[in-house]
This record gives sequence, C-alpha cells and structure tokens, in this order.
Amino acid sequence: MDTRIAMDTIVFLCNPAMKSLVLLDQLPDDVHVAVGLDPAAFVNVIDEANILVLNTDDQALISQTFLAAPNLKWVHSLMAGLERKLVPEIRESELPLTNARGVYKESLGEFVLTSCLYFAKDLRRMINQQREGKWLPYTVEEVAGKTMGIIGYGEIGQASARRAQAMGMRVIGVRRHPEKSEGDPYAERVVSFEERKSVMAESDYVVVAAPNTPETRDLIDRDELAAMKPTGVLINVGRGPVVNEAALIDVLQRGAILGASLDVFNQEPLPEGHPFYSLENVLLSPHCADNTPTWLEDSMEFFLANYKRFRNGEPLQNIVNKQLGY
Repeated sequence: MDTRIAMDTIVFLCNPAMKSLVLLDQLPDDVHVAVGLDPAAFVNVIDEANILVLNTDDQALISQTFLAAPNLKWVHSLMAGLERKLVPEIRESELPLTNARGVYKESLGEFVLTSCLYFAKDLRRMINQQREGKWLPYTVEEVAGKTMGIIGYGEIGQASARRAQAMGMRVIGVRRHPEKSEGDPYAERVVSFEERKSVMAESDYVVVAAPNTPETRDLIDRDELAAMKPTGVLINVGRGPVVNEAALIDVLQRGAILGASLDVFNQEPLPEGHPFYSLENVLLSPHCADNTPTWLEDSMEFFLANYKRFRNGEPLQNIVNKQLGY
C-alpha cells in the first residue's frame, strides 16, 4: 500500500516582495508555491492548487482565483478581518476557511491598557504642559479598582482582560455565546450581547473588540453610548462599523463621556478634516496598534503551523463560521 503523502500546491494572493515569504523555505520540498497578485502568476499551477492563502482585499482577484481552482481543499487568510476577503464564492462553498484570529492579540491588549492609562493619567495634558513649559501639578486617577467592560470577549478581549486584571481592575465580558467563557480566569462574569448596555453603564472603560458582521454593525449605538458614565472611556480595537460613528462624535463633542481611544474607523485612511483629528478627548491610532515589526512573520508562522496540521490530517485551527463572518 502506498502511504506517501501527496504533494500540495499553495497559491498565495499577496505581494511577491512580502518579506515574510522567506519563511516558506520551511515547507517540505514536495510543496509547490505560487505567489502574486496577477492571475498570470498561477496559470501553470491553478488546476492542481489545493490551498489558497489570501493577503489582499481585491475581491475580484479573490473570486477569480477561487473559481479557477477546482481542487482547493482549504482557504486561509493571513489577516484576522474578513470583510473584504469573504467573497460570496468562498462563503457559499463547503471548503474550510481559516484566519489569523488571535495572532495580534498581545499587541492589541497592550494598546487597550495604554489607552486606560492615557486617560487615567491625563497624558495629553502632561505633554501639552511640557511643550508649553508650564509646571501645573494636577490630580491623576488610578486604574486599579476600575471596571473594564469588554464587548466581544474573544482572544483580543481576553488579552486585554489579562492585563486589566494584573493592574487590579475588575472585568466583565460580553459575547455572543457567554457559555464559551465558563470558568474564564480573568472576567468576573461574561454575559450576552443583549446585556451590553447594562455592562457599559457599569464600566469605567468600555473595550470594543467585536468583528464587523451584519449582526455587530452599529452594535454600539446612541442608546449604548448614552448609558456610559460621564467619566467613561470607549476603546475600539475591533472594527470601525461596530460603533456608530456619528453617535460617538456627538457624545465626544458634547463631553458626555470622558473620551475615546480609537484604532479602527468606518473609513480608512480617515479623511482629512474628520472631527476625530481635532477632538482633544480622542486618542487616535491610524489602525496600527497591532503593526509590530513581526506581525506578518507571526501570521505566516501561524499559517505554517496550521499547514502542518493539514498535512498530518489534524483539525485546522481558527476555522471561520462563514455565515457569521468570524
């Protein structure tokens, strides 16, 4: 009986100059790899390709390549967000789709904690006074003893909770299936999305870490924001459309909450003249809170580990529910 492992052919939809591609040298010698952002790069291998890896938002190219590859067995995204990658052809297929969910969680957890300390210590005031040459002592807050409510208690939420707990904070998680967090070591309790407003009313820091899906779009709207404490801070490290931007701008301009720390937006890059640029109570990150020097290498390492599982016939990690979008 022939027990040899069949050769695999992997098509990468990405820039051929991407530095992390050097890690593909770790693949077995019998694996064929084709890389590019032009169908011509795959013309000789597309019929035999059984794995498709995505690192582009070009939906036409994704659809064209997917449809041209009759022998695919697995699709993987090097990114966590799937809004532009989950084209109808992939969504409606029976093939497994995996993503890089959780690969960037540590850096995002650090950004969340940075945001809490930024507002607790009023660092904008401190920086402004230094620049202006003024010595004006003021009162600062402690984060210890404060409550962090996390809307979207997945891997990013848990990375944030771990850091918050270490700083003496109390954590409440909110997720679609709270039962999945039974026995969680970081959150005092985890509740369903239906209870998000009461959690936001209880929280000093509201962390939004939910993916962008039809269910979560405008999940944080005027009613939810109105429930927040006047001293509350909203921190969005999930996706821009999860928070109603017009409603957020309104509460920030009125000073109805203390402030917001934002890494994600409805439109990126944020257009010139957008109110967020000029609001003193906004800490604005140009969607780079997870842009570490090794983020693409980390994502590629995750793919390679998942490929090893695929090759050995083991269950893949990070299988996406394509109907939910995460």
